[in-house]
Amino acid sequence: MAENATPHTLFRRWIEEVWNGSPEAARRLVTEDFVGHWPDREVRGPDALVAAIAETHDLATEARFELTLGPFAEGDLVAGRWAGTLRTPGGELRFTGNDILRVRDGRFAEYWNAAAQLD
Repeated sequence: MAENATPHTLFRRWIEEVWNGSPEAARRLVTEDFVGHWPDREVRGPDALVAAIAETHDLATEARFELTLGPFAEGDLVAGRWAGTLRTPGGELRFTGNDILRVRDGRFAEYWNAAAQLD
């Protein structure tokens, strides 16, 4: 990861490469001591993060996430609001959420996620 990558650029990559692409892409964007805070659990390290994101991807035959607000950066934090659609064998699931990430040395070191299913 380029040390001169802006928090805005990192956040856009987070949405496009990880959530719209492959969970494995997260390895390029996070630190070795990464900690993710979901409402129901904590995820530590790149391997656990990839597994957690893969759980979401595995629910769907197709996943699409788009940035709807931001990203906004202040100090070492970057945040944005997104909307997601998962196409599953049982139908379409729609979500909206907010991500806040802490940047350290050009990578994400910490993550707070809040999401809700629509409909």
